[in-house]
Amino acid sequence: MTRTEYYGDPDAPAPNSLVPACNLLVVNDAGQLLLQKRRDTGQWALPGGAQDFGETPSECAVRECWEETGITAEVTDLLGIYSDPSHIVKYSDGETRQEFEITLIGRPITGEPTISAEASEVAWFPFEDLGTLDIHPSMLRQINAYQAGIRSHVD
Repeated sequence: MTRTEYYGDPDAPAPNSLVPACNLLVVNDAGQLLLQKRRDTGQWALPGGAQDFGETPSECAVRECWEETGITAEVTDLLGIYSDPSHIVKYSDGETRQEFEITLIGRPITGEPTISAEASEVAWFPFEDLGTLDIHPSMLRQINAYQAGIRSHVD
């Protein structure tokens, strides 16, 4: 399934869905950030995805991190809740979502960066190298909040 992201676009389609998603911002002992290159957009992003019935946001974030990157991590803090009505994601099946992401902070426990069905590349990056990567502005906003020491942000 393909997706198209709209951010601050007055011509974006109206959303017809709001789905809780959970991201995990994982930083290793070397101070590097774990990112995946999404197959559906080609952009670098935090691991994350839709929360399933029967799981908590923390469980969702840890599961998505492992599925998408091969890294098992643990949650250490809450970064924030992000739901920007100007960030719309349209899927090829017609679903059109307004962003709703609970972003947690974590640290790696085991594993090596491994590509997946959702990630064409997975790597650790020093924060000073992020400016060379194609990262969606809404995701970059979350990373910047982390770097600025902002915690428990709520839109």
